[in-house]
Amino acid sequence: MESHDDEVTEEFRARHGAVGGPLAGTRLLLLHHRGAKSGVERVTPLAWWPAGDGAVAVLASNFGAPRHPGWYRNLVANPDTTVEIGKATRQARARVANPDERRVLLGRITAEAPSVTAAIRNTSREIPLVVLQLVTGGHHG
Repeated sequence: MESHDDEVTEEFRARHGAVGGPLAGTRLLLLHHRGAKSGVERVTPLAWWPAGDGAVAVLASNFGAPRHPGWYRNLVANPDTTVEIGKATRQARARVANPDERRVLLGRITAEAPSVTAAIRNTSREIPLVVLQLVTGGHHG
């Protein structure tokens, strides 16, 4: 049985970064991450926002759940990663945004995406904002 993430990943790749349904119009990327304990590579579709200077931001909201998503723990353990955005596959280095950067980016994100505001309200944990610094000279497919 395919998971929802697998279906989104398949559609993303078939349509060069575009998906339909409830995610239509959302900027999505495919985040490759290596299991912190298992070492197994996984791919997770995530919404992203521009973070300036060749970087994009993703939120470890986990839909407002009380725990951080697995991909977040994996990136903290293994910050060198790969992302697929549109037709391009790029190397990236992940880091958790510093408090000032988080405040500025989160202000922009919540203004653009009311669903993010809802996820933040649904949990008592501070939702990490992860900056993926894209490495220049990546493969453009």
